[in-house]
This record gives sequence, structure tokens and C-alpha cells, in this order.
Amino acid sequence: MRGHDRGWFWSLVAIVVGMLMVAAPASAQTGLVGAPVATCVARVQPGDTPSAMLRATGRYDCTTLQTDFGPGDYWARSAPIAVRGEHVLRMTSLWQQAVTIWAIYGDGHVVRRRLDGRALADTIQLGAIPELALETREAPLVRLLWRVEGAANLRGIVLGVRLATPAQSRSSNLLFAALYGAFGGLCLSLLVYNLALWAAQRHRFQLAYCTMLAMLGCYAFSSSGAFAWAFPGHANNTRLELNYLSLAASAAAALAFARTFFEERVFRGWVGTLIGSASAIIMGSAILFVAASSWNVVLLDRLYAASFLLVVAVSVPILWQAWRRKSDYLRLFAYAWALPILLAAVRVAGNFRILPWSFLLDNSTLVAMAAEALLSSLAIAYRTRLLARERDAALEGEVAALALADHDPLTGLMNRRAFLREAIGRAGEQQLAIVDIDHFKTVNDTLGHDGGDEVLRIMARVLRRAAPPGALVARLGGEEFVMLAAGAAPIAAEALLAAVRAERMPFDVRITASLGIGQGEVGDESDWKRLYRDADQALFTAKAAGRDRARTAPRVAIAA
Repeated sequence: MRGHDRGWFWSLVAIVVGMLMVAAPASAQTGLVGAPVATCVARVQPGDTPSAMLRATGRYDCTTLQTDFGPGDYWARSAPIAVRGEHVLRMTSLWQQAVTIWAIYGDGHVVRRRLDGRALADTIQLGAIPELALETREAPLVRLLWRVEGAANLRGIVLGVRLATPAQSRSSNLLFAALYGAFGGLCLSLLVYNLALWAAQRHRFQLAYCTMLAMLGCYAFSSSGAFAWAFPGHANNTRLELNYLSLAASAAAALAFARTFFEERVFRGWVGTLIGSASAIIMGSAILFVAASSWNVVLLDRLYAASFLLVVAVSVPILWQAWRRKSDYLRLFAYAWALPILLAAVRVAGNFRILPWSFLLDNSTLVAMAAEALLSSLAIAYRTRLLARERDAALEGEVAALALADHDPLTGLMNRRAFLREAIGRAGEQQLAIVDIDHFKTVNDTLGHDGGDEVLRIMARVLRRAAPPGALVARLGGEEFVMLAAGAAPIAAEALLAAVRAERMPFDVRITASLGIGQGEVGDESDWKRLYRDADQALFTAKAAGRDRARTAPRVAIAA
């Protein structure tokens, strides 16, 4: 990467990273509105009743990580609270079959609400946050109780519990709408733009990138909770399954993008096979999760998370192979994918409970997706720029090759091949002048070959200036030049000879030329040969008459 290119690329990367650093805290603050509520959990046992579990003193565990309890049915009880006025209950969306919630008020009033998968999906707000409106009473809300059925406990049992005001809820939805709307607009604009580029340029990496953008957009649509708004009546677990599928598809498309972004030589052999295998494993794990989640959702979730380690793992051999094969795009790819790969590794660490759950970690995928989309688009822009340079260089080389094939390299005039191609077939009466430098061998002997070459170049300039409009001027070889003009605009022979005499030559050597002029048609090759023969004979006559003069061959009529 050149110095000035590196400068603009890193400037754009800094802008993107700055935007993401602003977006990440905003996302966290958006979801964490309201006052947090501490909870303790207990496994459901036969004979448990809500009233007994509300009063129980030794059953609840408030210190052990919820994920350590494993899957099953659980009770969760809040710490004592005292909340008055209009509030909503907000929680984290988790994999569970159903949940029943009791809200207990200071006057002894209890409100019960049971939510199965479909009813839970109907409570989803933007940010995939289930939210329930609580009854407003004069007495304060003093406690909350949950009975969770079929908790997979992949991230926890009851997490992120907060009590917020309706105004805070609306503010959260508006901010999430702005964040996800910005990401959706980004994906849509990049998708349309790169599809248009692909239609024009047909680079495979553009199509892979568009597929990745489409899958990232699908993931954002489902994970944001917008899916539950657009398609009510589906269970919340169905939305989560769509998350698994779309995220896996975006990862597979990202690997396909990497596969097509580099030169073919980078993926020869086992690295290409590794990329294909990793994509198949990632998609296979997602399909298996959706198809068999009722069998063992915990195991399938671990397999799914483990498959995403392949995205991190295969980046090492890709970069190594690109370095070994001297890829032109090694640094570019490393710059663009460093942040997305790091965020993917952090998310996988959270899935394996190496990092504790947090709302920011749970929503870090949005940041990773935005980084992947933006930085990859910068990589595409830079590679497109390199491809444009290569194309322009190839076109310039082709133009130069064509010019070399059609022009005399010394004088820049047309060569014999190009002249004949343009001359034969010209319509109407034509006038051909053969121009030969007098005593050119003596000029070469006097000035040397370099001086002789300069004389030829000066002669070419004189002929260009003296040529009538539309005339063809060429060097046929040695010191022999030709000029072909239409009969309606004849060649001014004497003016041409005078211009040769007047032109200043190297070392002020006096140069003259002789002209032989023929007239006739050049409709085909036989006409050309006849015309050239006449002009050549006229040139011989001019040379024999003492040189530095012009002679014209008589016009010979051709019988019809």
C-alpha cells in the first residue's frame, strides 16, 4: 500500500472506529434504562406454590452464577422494592418455553400474568427486550416473582431486570430505532451500491459482500426485535432461531468474501479447502440447532458457538498464506478485519462463559456487524481503486502497443502497414507524393546515425506541417516518405521543397529532397501498385534531373 493511500485508508478507518465507539455506549445506555432490580433463583421442586416461594427464606441462591444451574424450571424472586407510579418491567430475551410473573403490591394485591412463547414475543420492544406494563396502584410495588418453564439457561434464567417509566421506554425505543435504522440504512445503501458495481464490473468478491450485507441486515431485523413487530404471533424462540441462521449465513458469506477478495493463488491447496469446510460447518451447526433444538438446546448452542471459532481460526492461515504468496491485499485485509475478528472472539468468549454476561456484550454483535460492513466496504473501495489502476495501465499499454504497431517509432508517422490500411480504398482521385532525402547516406556519414535520425525526425515535422487537410503521411523506410492527398486538395510540391530547404538541420547541414508525384485512384491493391509505380518513376526522373525538385507522372487513363 502506497504512503498516500495508507494515509487516506487509515483516516477512514479512524472515522469508522470513532463512530463505532460512539455507537457502542449509546447502545448500552439505550437498553439499560430504568432502575436495576436484583434477583435470586431457585430450582422448581414438587409442591412449590407461588405464595410459599414468595415467603421462602432458604431456597433462593443470590450468589451463584445463574448459568451454573443448568437447564430446567426455575423460580426467580426480586429483592424488596418500593416503586410508585406508572412503570414497566424490562428483561433480557432468553431461550425459554414460558414464564409466569407475579407483581406484589404493598396493600397485598397480586397481579399474575403468564406468557408462553407467542405472548412473550408480543411484549418484545426494540433491542429485543421483553417489556410488561405494570398495574398502577396507590400502594407501591414491593416484589416480583417469576416462574420460568423450560429455561435453556444458555445465558441465564432471569437477566437484566429493570423497572422503567413509560417515558424511558419510549426513549429507549426511539434510540434503538435510530441505531438499528442507521445500520439498516447502511446495509441497504452498501447493498444497492455494490450490486450496481457488481453488475458493471462482475467481481466475485462484490457478490459475496452483497450476500454478507443481506444476511447482516436479516440478523439485525430479527435480533433488534423488529421481526416480532412485523410478524406477530410467532414464538420468541422462533425469532431466536432466525438469529442463529442469519448470523451463521453472514459468517459463511464473510468467509466467501475473504475467499474471493484475495488472488486465486492465495487459496490454492488446503487453505481453499479449509475455508469451504469452515463455511459448511458454520451453516450446518445453525441448521442443526434449528432442526433439533428441542433435543438438547445447550449442547447445540455450544456447538454453534464453537463453529464461530473457525472464523477466528481460519484468519490465521489466510493471512499466512497471503503473506507467503505475496498478496497485494494482505495489509488491506488485515486492517479491515482486525476489529470484526476481535469482536467475534469476544462474543464467543461470552457464549462459553469466559466473560460474564452484560447487555453491552449481548449487543456487541451490532458493533461487530457495523465494523465488518464498513471496514469491508473500505477494503472493497481500495481494491476497486487498484483494479482501476491495473485496468488503466493495461489500456495504456494496449494503446502504446497499437501505436507502436501502426507508427514508426523514430518519427511518429504512420508505418507502411498502417498507411496501406488507410490508403487503399479511399474514394475519388488521389495524389501520391514520394519524398526522398537527397544524399542521405552522405548525411549519415557526416553527422553519424544519431544526427541522421534527427534529420529524419525534422523531415517528418516538415511533412506534417505541409500536408493538406485529410492527407496521410508515412515513413515507408529509410529516408523514403510518402504523402497521399485527395485530388481536390493537391500537394503543394514547390512549397514543400522550399520548406525542406528552409528548415534548420543539425550543425546547419543543408538538406534537400526530391519528389515524385503520381495521380489516380486507390480503390484496391492493384490501383495502389499502379499509382506507386508512377510516383516512383517520377521520383527517379527528379533525381536524374539534378535532385531538389519535383516531377509529376502523366495521368494514365484506365479502360473501363
